[in-house]
Amino acid sequence: MSNIQSVAINRDLSPDAAVGIVVIGRNEGERLRPSLQSATRDSDRVVYVDSGSKDGSADLARSFGIEVIELDSTLPFTAARGRNAGFERIMALWPDTQFVQFIDGDCEISSGWIAAALAEIKDAPGTAIVFGRRRERYPDKTHFNYVCDIEWDGVAGPAEKCGGDALIRVDAMRAIGGYDPGLIAAEDDDLCHRIRRRQWQIIRLADEMTLHDVAMTSWWQWWQRNRRSGHAGAEAWYRRGREDPKLIKHVLSNLAWGLPPFWLLWPVLWWRVYRRSDAIYATHIVLGKVPHCAGQLDFWWSILSARKKVLIEYK
Repeated sequence: MSNIQSVAINRDLSPDAAVGIVVIGRNEGERLRPSLQSATRDSDRVVYVDSGSKDGSADLARSFGIEVIELDSTLPFTAARGRNAGFERIMALWPDTQFVQFIDGDCEISSGWIAAALAEIKDAPGTAIVFGRRRERYPDKTHFNYVCDIEWDGVAGPAEKCGGDALIRVDAMRAIGGYDPGLIAAEDDDLCHRIRRRQWQIIRLADEMTLHDVAMTSWWQWWQRNRRSGHAGAEAWYRRGREDPKLIKHVLSNLAWGLPPFWLLWPVLWWRVYRRSDAIYATHIVLGKVPHCAGQLDFWWSILSARKKVLIEYK
């Protein structure tokens, strides 16, 4: 028996659980292997969706014997588009699926997560999404990795939003029409907003969910990741600011602190953040205001110029 087959047999699910897993990826290289191994360990309903990889990711996924979708490259690639395609394929192949776990191709599902998520959501029809603790695989490798590991943390309980890794009730996905494929970032925030409008709950669990490899080693990657976040924040306010007034605070904060006249006040902001975290994280928050501001300005320029939005990648 091959190693892959033996992993697939040792499932962590209750016999009546109908859970599918969607893995999305783009040039993840060897990071994709543990992701697929963990997915096939926990379910036999796995779909991998590839967004134009040039590193053989699709072939690697096929070697696991799982369903593979290669997205049409003539249309813009987005994580939302990939997740929707994976969800639709799971429903076509296994229509009795009740829940779908979404993960990115640079993430590995923690052993025991699916069982913990099902224990929370199966008998709670008012809950649409559950998610847990995402951790960085190498938090001590770079300052960037360390900061990401802090960002993934949070208090267990009801939440307003989740990240890309989450277990979602199929009925909820169908009711809201899935992810918005036109969003180049923060598509999960948008989905959660529409989930909450339907009076469903989003629950964060304390359980370990996924192990993530951000693989961020340069300031350029850091800049791009924060620029993408700024772009997403501006677009979120543009689309749903009237429904979610709190978004304007995020937009104004990045614009104010990111513009040169306010840089003299950075020590004040740094101290405010440092008091509840540490020096590395505080420095990241303060310096990050600049690429966040740049990302917001990119978004407004794309609106004013009717320019097509382009995927912002950092790796």
